Amino acid sequence: MKPLPNTQPNARKFPLVDYHYHAPMLNGSSAPCLQTSKSLRDITRDYFDAEADREFISEAAVFTALIVMALMPIVTGISAVLQLLGTLPLF
Repeated sequence: MKPLPNTQPNARKFPLVDYHYHAPMLNGSSAPCLQTSKSLRDITRDYFDAEADREFISEAAVFTALIVMALMPIVTGISAVLQLLGTLPLF
């Protein structure tokens, strides 16, 4: 099997990689923590007190819009079937 005409037999196939590379370390932050939570229960209580109602209302509105958009083609299809059955001769 002979090599391709544009390739050199001793050419590198991959670029050199620096295996001793170390990512720079992040320095410690001097900003104090505003509020520490004592437990997961406190975190969930804070979440449900502050944000759950707003998210529930917006998600309920989106869900209602999706249901209305899904019902419109179903109602249209049922009325088309009923109209078709009305035009067919009954035996």
